[in-house]
Amino acid sequence: MNSPPRPPTTNHLRGHPREFEQIIQEKSQNFVGREFVFTGINNFFDRHRHGYFTIIGAPGSGKSAILAKYVTNNPQVIYYNAELEGKNRADEFLKVVCTQLIDWLHDLRTPPQPSPQARREQDLRIPPQPSPQARKEQDFSQLGGVPDNATEGSWFLSLLLQQISDELEPHQKLIIAIDGLNCIDRNSQPPSTNLFYLPRYLPDGVYFLLTRRPFLREKSGLLIETPSQSLDLADYPEENRRDIQAYIQSYLTPLTPLTPLPYEGRGGQDYSSHLVGEGLGERSSFKSWLSNHQINEEEFCDRLTTDSENNFMYLSQIISATLGGFYPEPFQYNQLTSVLGAYYQQHLQNMISFEQEEGFNIAVLNVLVQQKQPISVEAIAHIIDADEYEVEEVLENWLEFLQQQRIAEEIHYSLYHSSFRHWLSRQQI
Repeated sequence: MNSPPRPPTTNHLRGHPREFEQIIQEKSQNFVGREFVFTGINNFFDRHRHGYFTIIGAPGSGKSAILAKYVTNNPQVIYYNAELEGKNRADEFLKVVCTQLIDWLHDLRTPPQPSPQARREQDLRIPPQPSPQARKEQDFSQLGGVPDNATEGSWFLSLLLQQISDELEPHQKLIIAIDGLNCIDRNSQPPSTNLFYLPRYLPDGVYFLLTRRPFLREKSGLLIETPSQSLDLADYPEENRRDIQAYIQSYLTPLTPLTPLPYEGRGGQDYSSHLVGEGLGERSSFKSWLSNHQINEEEFCDRLTTDSENNFMYLSQIISATLGGFYPEPFQYNQLTSVLGAYYQQHLQNMISFEQEEGFNIAVLNVLVQQKQPISVEAIAHIIDADEYEVEEVLENWLEFLQQQRIAEEIHYSLYHSSFRHWLSRQQI
């Protein structure tokens, strides 16, 4: 139903670091839609010779899945995930990415290998050449490897990017994808530096593809002077709703062994019988569940779409729990799965600092929990008898967990999902 995201011109296909392979596979499974995002990415890459493209979205809105799917369809893209434990520090990022870039540079400098027949003929005429591994070690030696002080700034990363840029063919691209910029430990580097020491300037043919939660522009953590563009998923409610419905329909649509899964078909992948078998089982169970409860499929899709509030994390958990028998009665989602509970617990820990103004933060949070409708800074300050500036400062620190809505020329705030608000209302905060 969607056209594929066009892969950048390149001759270099490689696997990703082992610690990232599993999350790429998990996040890209059962993928549907998001074509408007892929179109935005490709249009930016086509229009600019280099630059930064950032996908912004609330928790659970599908950012990681989008990036994983893009990388799955374009395996030459260098991938890094800052959400994994131990991977949110600048020094770790630079070591991992610079090592991959040295591999990239080696591949660019290594001529295509001849066929076996041509190699035999060459062996009769040409003295033995260094093996690919020897050439790689020579490249590594010429660069000095990843020096110890490479993690002290962007100098070595920028050096590698420039050298790769110099080797790229016309229209060839180097793309570095980083998932979860909001998870970066800013204390792992000086406060005045770019997150992960990302370069202020980029050479031709070099692009960064980033994801992060909503943030205050003045606190972006990035000072760049190169083309950049952001795509906020919240600005596309209708597209998100269609993709949510497509995701639900993927569990209701019968499949045959010859029918591609709904989330496939954009990257030329094979369709494994294992996946098709799983799909048939899930769909059969879902249809039986709906039939037993005398629920019309269209009614179920509309109700679940509304309840999801365009949040894929919530939706996927509800569907999985329903298939697993966690919800014996339809649309009774008061009890949350352990996964969602742990997810919301992380939100709460990030929002409430027990070292700075714990009581004030809790007071602001309790107002948001009690309000079903968006509320203004002025109204919150009035309820808790506080200064508006102090309330606004707290809300700015919580932007990744909030929705903003302009009402009568004034910004109003609410928690990003009703399920999160309901969970908070049951906590002893």
